[in-house]
Amino acid sequence: MNILVFSWRDPKHPLAGGAEQVMHEHMKGWIRAGHNVTLFSSRVVGLPNTQTLDKVKIIRKGIQYLGVQLEGFLYYIKNRKKYDLVIDQFHGLPFFTPLYVKKPILAVVQEVAGKVWLKNEFPFPFNFILGLIGYLSEPFIFIFYKNIQFMTGSNSAKESLVKVGIPAKNITIIPHGVLVVRPKPIPKKEKTKTVIFLGAISRDKGIEDVLLTFASLNKMGNYKFWLVGRASDMYLKSIKNTSEKLGFSKNLTYFGFVSQKEKFRLLAKAHVLINPSLLEGWGLVNIEANSMGTPVVAYKSAGLVDSVKNNISGVITKKNTPEDLAVITDKILNNKKKYKALREGALIWSSRFNWKNSRKLSLALIQKIIIK
Repeated sequence: MNILVFSWRDPKHPLAGGAEQVMHEHMKGWIRAGHNVTLFSSRVVGLPNTQTLDKVKIIRKGIQYLGVQLEGFLYYIKNRKKYDLVIDQFHGLPFFTPLYVKKPILAVVQEVAGKVWLKNEFPFPFNFILGLIGYLSEPFIFIFYKNIQFMTGSNSAKESLVKVGIPAKNITIIPHGVLVVRPKPIPKKEKTKTVIFLGAISRDKGIEDVLLTFASLNKMGNYKFWLVGRASDMYLKSIKNTSEKLGFSKNLTYFGFVSQKEKFRLLAKAHVLINPSLLEGWGLVNIEANSMGTPVVAYKSAGLVDSVKNNISGVITKKNTPEDLAVITDKILNNKKKYKALREGALIWSSRFNWKNSRKLSLALIQKIIIK
């Protein structure tokens, strides 16, 4: 087959995250099975308009907010005879392919954004206006997709899709794999109890609650705090001010965006990963931490309740508050028996997720869609 994938970000985009990694791994599997894959994505300053990555042909046109959807429509109209299957990946806004594509379509959704629309990073008042428009309009967008097959990565995401009107029979859950860059040898844990947050430094990932959790833990004992992920200048300033105001700045290290190798080294050395994200399609960082024998303490949020096996690979909070996150983290790290059991459980749980199985399942799905 010739497959066209629409996604507003490609793996090389500076803001690419777990969703882009997941899509890329599936595309690699389809190519290995003998299919041709073209990824249509937004233009990025400093990157070529066309590029081949792991045999995936990438075409970049239009800005990532709305412009790429228009360019995608124009590209498809000109090249529609070339493709047998179209993949429409949602990032809040999809490519509205049911309105103009007559070939089989597979919609790929990591999560239904919902209230996350209201946590966008645009300056006021655009953040409020655009957030409100997105939040109110999102349920209506899915009306166009009621007869389209969906692929998603967790039961939480499936439940969210059903709530916006997608029939359950049209939704296939395909668990994500995990790409582990295992340090050799695996480093020992830090001598001082170390709590790490890994991910985009943003409101929707719960960065404010991360800082408040650090502040609470700082009062409970001798801790070190690590922040790993890309942050805007605004957040860097906020992190510095907050950490100084709440008295834990001396124990805080901000690493910024790091390589895969460095990421897994830090995950291996930290004692616990905390994750207060408001909403995830899955929560890949939880599995990555578990693969290094590092348990996770996470909010009871969609996606996180799927990727954290409660009391096995980590602990889900009863209350989604920084105080609860801190108390549970402190209890775990002061109970050697419990902590050891969680470390062992984390390794066993993470071993269940691999891309060989995930690619096999997605390949079967696209073949089923074409046959229909």
